[in-house]
Amino acid sequence: MMKINKNIAHKNIALIGMPAAGKSSVGRLLAEKLNFEFIDSDDLIQSGEGRTLAEIISAKGLSRFLEIEERHIAGIRAHRHVIATGGSAVYGKKAMDHLSRTCTILYLSIDLPGLLKRLSDITSRGVAIKPGKTIEDLYAERTPLYDQYCDIKIDCSSLTLEQVVEQAVAALI
Repeated sequence: MMKINKNIAHKNIALIGMPAAGKSSVGRLLAEKLNFEFIDSDDLIQSGEGRTLAEIISAKGLSRFLEIEERHIAGIRAHRHVIATGGSAVYGKKAMDHLSRTCTILYLSIDLPGLLKRLSDITSRGVAIKPGKTIEDLYAERTPLYDQYCDIKIDCSSLTLEQVVEQAVAALI
């Protein structure tokens, strides 16, 4: 097993960032590398609610979806897990307070041009975005929140998944 910093050895690692930044993909690889378990909060929400994210947003509306997301994330009880959160997790104060207490929070940052290339269909993906808002609006709204909550920031704009994992491990050990 890889030796990691004793300050985080008994904590979880939470990944935050924009949709399509690579949180789930990086999370799986990082968990494997650190011998942690992996949780995807979007999967928790979908299995708990019996619907896809897009279906929840469509049926219940954006504000109710954000409440559901916050409840699910704030309810995570785990030890030595990598947790990939949905991009909108930073809107939930209770969720972020919980993650701040129980996790080292890594922000997978991506520049706007890279995001626009990666993020195509925001509706079917279940991106929590207010009607009439653009991806650019979402980026401007969320990036200060990611910066506020993170312990470690990694610029993923020009890195492969493996390089992001390497940088995350280097920051954690």
